[in-house]
Amino acid sequence: MTGTDVHADVEESGPSGYAAARLRLLTQGARSGPPRRAALAELTDDWLTGLFAAGAEGLRGVSLVAVGGYGRGELSPRSDLDLLLLHDGGDPSGIAALADRLWYPVWDLGLALDHSVRTPAEARKAAGDDLKVQLGLLDARHIAGDLGLTAGLRTAILADWRNQAPKRLPALQELCAERAERQGELQYLLEPDLKESRGGLRDATALRAVAASWLADAPREGLDDARRRLLDVRDALHLATGRATDRLALQEQDQVAAELGLLDADTLLRQVYEAARLVSYASDVTWREVGRVLRSRAVRPRLRSMLGGGKQVTERSPLAEGVVEQDGEVVLARAARPDRDPVLPLRAAAAAAQAGLPLSLHAVRRMAAGARPLPTPWPAEAREQLVTLLGSGRPTVEVWEALEAEGLITRLIPDWERVRCRPQRNAVHLWTVDRHLIETAVRASEFTRRVHRPDLLLVAALLHDIGKGWPGDHSVAGETIARDVAGRIGFDRADVAVLATLVRHHLLLVETATRRDLDDPATVRSVAEAVGSQGTLELLHALTEADALATGPAAWSSWRGSLVADLVKRVSAVLAGDVPADPEAAAPTTEQERLAIEAVATGSPVLALRAQTEAPTDEASDGPEPLGVELLVAVPDQPGVLPAVSGVLAMHRLTVRTAELRALRLPDGVEGSVLLLDWRVAAEYGSLPQAARLRADLVRALDGTLDIAGRLAERDAAYPRRRGVVAPPPRVTVASAGSRLATVIEVRAQDAPGLLFRIGRALEDAGVRVRSAHVSTLGANAVDAFYVTGPQGTPLPGEEAVAVARKLEETLRG
Repeated sequence: MTGTDVHADVEESGPSGYAAARLRLLTQGARSGPPRRAALAELTDDWLTGLFAAGAEGLRGVSLVAVGGYGRGELSPRSDLDLLLLHDGGDPSGIAALADRLWYPVWDLGLALDHSVRTPAEARKAAGDDLKVQLGLLDARHIAGDLGLTAGLRTAILADWRNQAPKRLPALQELCAERAERQGELQYLLEPDLKESRGGLRDATALRAVAASWLADAPREGLDDARRRLLDVRDALHLATGRATDRLALQEQDQVAAELGLLDADTLLRQVYEAARLVSYASDVTWREVGRVLRSRAVRPRLRSMLGGGKQVTERSPLAEGVVEQDGEVVLARAARPDRDPVLPLRAAAAAAQAGLPLSLHAVRRMAAGARPLPTPWPAEAREQLVTLLGSGRPTVEVWEALEAEGLITRLIPDWERVRCRPQRNAVHLWTVDRHLIETAVRASEFTRRVHRPDLLLVAALLHDIGKGWPGDHSVAGETIARDVAGRIGFDRADVAVLATLVRHHLLLVETATRRDLDDPATVRSVAEAVGSQGTLELLHALTEADALATGPAAWSSWRGSLVADLVKRVSAVLAGDVPADPEAAAPTTEQERLAIEAVATGSPVLALRAQTEAPTDEASDGPEPLGVELLVAVPDQPGVLPAVSGVLAMHRLTVRTAELRALRLPDGVEGSVLLLDWRVAAEYGSLPQAARLRADLVRALDGTLDIAGRLAERDAAYPRRRGVVAPPPRVTVASAGSRLATVIEVRAQDAPGLLFRIGRALEDAGVRVRSAHVSTLGANAVDAFYVTGPQGTPLPGEEAVAVARKLEETLRG
């Protein structure tokens, strides 16, 4: 049916002709989507034009205007007709009669009508009083009558909107936020409202209004397609139900999917979620830009007066190598080269999450367009940055979504594509599969003080349901995927095995605790055999709770928690006989022995810096991947070595990745006692300091002439720490049966500049000797074990050890 045929039908038969032509249009299977919506709008225009012409004979200064969705030419099968009868006020009785000639035929056909009769001045006043009226008028479109009257109103409404944007846009943002609070997020709901939920059609309309203000604009890539997809689903929903509904109820989803030619309801929901996610992300970016522009406009006049009219200088604060903060966002440094720095996307994301700041759209797109793929396996820094990102708590969600919006997540972890936007048809689950995995990592970040390997906990949280994108048991499929992903990320064979076990058995504890008889020895033995070790059991316990909390309120309770804890206690008892003995001290290397002999001969510290690299893994690599710098320090045994070395490194802005401290066995004939420190460090910004400078500062630190604490305090005061992620509090414990020769004090805390210095000084103040230390930084978490003795070189008595641990924890919390 052509546009000419439609017009002829309307002219010949009036309302009944319009109804017949409308029915034919809506039942044409080959015509759907934007062409059908546009054709329905055109058909309706023709019919209303005929009604207007018949009723407006002799009237001047009057026009019929479509507003809202009808004004955009987007009529769904059961859409309201939003109409404005605009007039110049010259003939009130004639206008009233015309309104009756227009509105009653619409009502007679059972069509929903939202109508008003106003002069241009009244329309502008209504828009000024009611934001929703103004939004509808932004899409005003002339149908019939005085074109000049309509054009004048459109011009005035747009001018008013642009002039009032600094006041009206915050109100619009608040309106969107209130609606989101009421209706929820479209991208996660099993029965979403396509129009009102966050990420739905109303938000897409709001983005058009922001663009019309000329104050800011939304990221346009994919936005029109997302909006079209949501409109197509609404069309199919109207046709399937025969009602003007926007809620995609469960019982309608199969029919709507069939109407759209989709495989099933899950495919339908996934497409809806993808569209909603794009609209939501565009909204976040746009409202952030609106806020930035409005803040800039508010500050600029004051700055000009203070600076005598000079140009405003935007501050850029460094966050990490190649990453800076600017105007409340994380952007790339001017010297950053994504094409030469494949770790940059993860480093920028981790820095943003740790600082609690959003990644700028420009930065993400620049990295997506130019960053080289990471080699396989990933370099150590990439793995550490991923762990830091995952362990940053709630800010991880927004940063992860920014990376995902530009395709960076599936580039880093290709298996993510199968779980992206995948619905979960289970009333217990609040989220899609991918969001549930991120929520689990967020929850797991709260438990990093409970486990020895927070990095494995966080990565297991990310991967535990990765098998849901494959057929069969998702735990079995997930184990295979987790092995592959963990290997590519760069974990060693032992860690890959632990991660695979965690993914394979992530439901084991809660299912066993709630479904099996824990008094049956066979039950506990079977769990112990599946888990295999105390360390894995500890991780699995934390993962179980994080997974349940990230699922929804119905998935976890104090009762379930107590059952799982009881099971863990019983399994731990079975595994207790497998506690390994303390490893013997390793024999020194030739270089370590040389440094130790020199330290004894000179009576002062000796150190060496050596870059660590690994061979390139593919032909595209320009060279070996940097792992950091190995710092070897040999020091004559004396008090205060640990705080002195760690304090000097903190002063020089060197991050400690791993650290070993132990007494070194000297060759026969060499008198003296030497402590050896074998550490891996990295510069926070810029290049490493010279070894001679480090040694000179270390000599001063050991003889007491360098006030490390004062220097670090001055720096902290000059650069106050920005508000970022709120980390869980530090935890200090005494390890039971840790060693027969020393007391083992374990520290788990948020990594921060000077942390190791504070720990070392606190232990020295407690009057204990650090005989060896094993320090590791796993993402943003420091996991340290200190083997300490009393002055006579024996382990601390139980009560004294607990008191030292408690005092150290209080110091770190302060």
